[in-house]
Amino acid sequence: MLIKSTEFIKSSANVKHCPAPDYPEYAFTGRSNVGKSSLINLLTGKKSLAKTSSTPGKTRLVNHFLINNQWYLVDLPGYGYARVPKKMRKGLGQLISQYIANRNNLVCLFLLIDSRHAPLSSDIAFINLLGENQVPFMLVFTKCDKLSGGQLDRNLNVYFNHLKKEWETLPGYFCTSALNQTGKDDILSFISQTNAELKMR
Repeated sequence: MLIKSTEFIKSSANVKHCPAPDYPEYAFTGRSNVGKSSLINLLTGKKSLAKTSSTPGKTRLVNHFLINNQWYLVDLPGYGYARVPKKMRKGLGQLISQYIANRNNLVCLFLLIDSRHAPLSSDIAFINLLGENQVPFMLVFTKCDKLSGGQLDRNLNVYFNHLKKEWETLPGYFCTSALNQTGKDDILSFISQTNAELKMR
């Protein structure tokens, strides 16, 4: 897929204020500071479309971008150790939950995972929540350039062996690096193919 146009539509503090669900929607979330903004900028070819920061918890709203006048890219708040007050952190969690539960045009949620870490309880809980609510999703392992090929394979094996304890069929996944541009074409091809399949229904 070639991204020819990217238009910021709006930021919403409440799911009720999100744009009308008139386009297929692909959302991105993950633990704070997982590399979400860097990945979104990589996919769109815009260096500052999503604001990157060394301070976790920068994204606090649901941000909609219209891509090629055909589908929405949605930048969701992160979760986990965001450096925001506890009350606000709880609110961000509720916003993500409400979004997932109420956006009937959500085609796929991309859940970002830092490839350098062992399975984290917050990530596993979120994955299981998506499964329980039948939310279509894909895992996106980020910062893969930080690991050798062998170490990356070992970390992925540990992760999926952990998931096998509760999952009969493992979710699909992508390996990415904003620095090396790894995974960009794979994710965009997945979105393009999925949109084509939706049109055929």
